[in-house]
Amino acid sequence: MIIIHVMNSDAILPRLLAPHVRGALKTFPVVVLTGARQTGKSTLVQSIEPEGRRLYLTLDDIEVRADAQTSPRDLIGRAPRVTLDEVQRVPDLLSAVKRAVDDRRRAGQFLLTGSANLLLMRRVAESLAGRAVYFTLWPMTRRERLGMGTAGLWRRFFEEPVRKWRDISEAEKAEPEDWRAAVRRGGYPTPALELRDDAERDRWFAGYTATYLERDVLQLSAIQALVEFRRLMRAACLRLGSLVNQTELGRDVGLPQPTVHRYLAILETSYQLVRLPAYAVNRSKRLIKAAKLYWSDVGLAMQLAGEASPRGAHLENLVLGDLLAWAATLADRAEVLYWRTAAGEEVDFVVERKDAFLPVEVKASGRVSSRDARGIASFREEYGKQVVGGLVLYTGSETIWLSEGVLAVPWWRVV
Repeated sequence: MIIIHVMNSDAILPRLLAPHVRGALKTFPVVVLTGARQTGKSTLVQSIEPEGRRLYLTLDDIEVRADAQTSPRDLIGRAPRVTLDEVQRVPDLLSAVKRAVDDRRRAGQFLLTGSANLLLMRRVAESLAGRAVYFTLWPMTRRERLGMGTAGLWRRFFEEPVRKWRDISEAEKAEPEDWRAAVRRGGYPTPALELRDDAERDRWFAGYTATYLERDVLQLSAIQALVEFRRLMRAACLRLGSLVNQTELGRDVGLPQPTVHRYLAILETSYQLVRLPAYAVNRSKRLIKAAKLYWSDVGLAMQLAGEASPRGAHLENLVLGDLLAWAATLADRAEVLYWRTAAGEEVDFVVERKDAFLPVEVKASGRVSSRDARGIASFREEYGKQVVGGLVLYTGSETIWLSEGVLAVPWWRVV
């Protein structure tokens, strides 16, 4: 069991991704675990196997990093099974890993972690294609934080007939939770589990941001004006749930569009920014249409924006984080998108899995009506039997049918 220890508690919390990483190590020579800093990657990989079975080396260590730069082959040859933490700090090390695998291929040979998307980093020339499987560790889900080691009920909504959804939702032994408190807490283990005071969390998030700016950003790109970069981060967090318009964003923060484009790419590469694509039948069009902007950790997004009170977009972000964590565990993959028509009809999230769709609308309201399901109804008219049913997640307490095949559920029963 992969655990996170909670301060002043004997509780141990399993991580959703742990069994999938462990299973991959039995098949692939290289397993790569990426995600933002402080999501729990180091804890997970150090706990994945009993002590002594695998050599653990972190590239945050100056001496290890120096050896990786001068004698990479010797470094990775110290043991038959090696974990290399924060491998993005010496990208050329991946070439040595490739050679070692090609010389003698065996399952579980290397377990790598990185606080940046190695496939998007310009300095990384080696993708380990055919040798590696990649996982993304997102911030903790609500159910991970509660000790359940899972994400929401998304799989069951795809696998069970819609007529059973109400019973499935109400059978969950879930306690009501104030969504505003969940947003402020976020999903990074330290503020989510160990810090009980908003002021302490603000200080932690401020320190996280400073470390990210001073170390990770400079490592990914030669940025001189960190003040400008931070200003863009704030502006982006104020636009959660909005379409990404780089020209307008640049105008608001006083930066040219090419600079905004580059900064957003850095934020995405380091797993801070999440761009949610638009759904289109033609997959190439998904790359052209404007994406919606969200943040990896909603608690950090609130602190960066300087907002005192959570709003509806923060609840959307909270639900999105759960969807992304769940999708990261699937061998058959699921894509999370949004849907919007030229006439203004919209669905917050459309989950696509095996040519089936689950439209999800999120409402930061304690009451819902059939009007809240209009976007889902339009989507179902457009795509027919491919739509398994629809969900409206809201902040009330009752589970009710809004229309045929569209269920309104308290968010905490699903997420």
